Amino acid sequence: MFWSLAPLVAACILFAGMLGMCSVSTGGPGQGPAPEFDAAAALQADADALGIPIRMPALPEGWQPNSGGRNGIEDGRVDPATGQPTRAVVSRVGYLAPSGMYLSLNQSNADEAKLVGSLGDDLAPTGVTDVDGQTWVIYEGADEDGNPAEPVWTTRLTGATGPAQIALTGAAGTDEYRTLASATQAASPLPVR
Repeated sequence: MFWSLAPLVAACILFAGMLGMCSVSTGGPGQGPAPEFDAAAALQADADALGIPIRMPALPEGWQPNSGGRNGIEDGRVDPATGQPTRAVVSRVGYLAPSGMYLSLNQSNADEAKLVGSLGDDLAPTGVTDVDGQTWVIYEGADEDGNPAEPVWTTRLTGATGPAQIALTGAAGTDEYRTLASATQAASPLPVR
C-alpha cells in the first residue's frame, strides 16, 4: 500500500511547491528585520492634510519607525465654535525602541478621554508623571482576561496652529515612554506645505 501512495504524495508535494504553498522559516515569530517606514514623510503628509500641529520627534539612535497611519474618531472632540461634537483625526506612527518593544505616538485634535478611549477599553487615569516640566496623565486598566493592559500616557501640547492631544501606548518600558514623550514635546510642529 505504501508503494501505491508514494507517487501520489510525491505529486502533491511537487504541485504544492509549484504553487508556492510551501514556505520554510528558519526563525521564530517576530524574527527578522523590522519593516521600514518613512516617519518623516508620513508625519509631514499628516501635517499637510490634517490641519493639526504634528511633531516629528528626534529620537536617539536605536529607535526605528516601523508603521503608521491615520484614522478618525467619530464625535471625538467638541468644536469650540459650535459646542457640538464633531469628528477628530489621529496621526499614528509606531516605533521599535532599542529594546525591541513597540511604542506608538498618536497625535490628534481629539479630546483626551476620546483619544485614550480609542486606544484601549476600560482605561482609567492612575496618576501623572513629569517629563522635563510637562505633565503627562497615565491611564491604566486590564484586558478582558484581567491581565494589565498597555498603559497610555497623554498630554496636550499647543502650537501655532492650535493644540494637539498626544498619546503614547505600547509594550515598551517606562524609560522608553519617557524618551518618546521628551522627544515629542521638544519638537516644534512641522510647517504645513
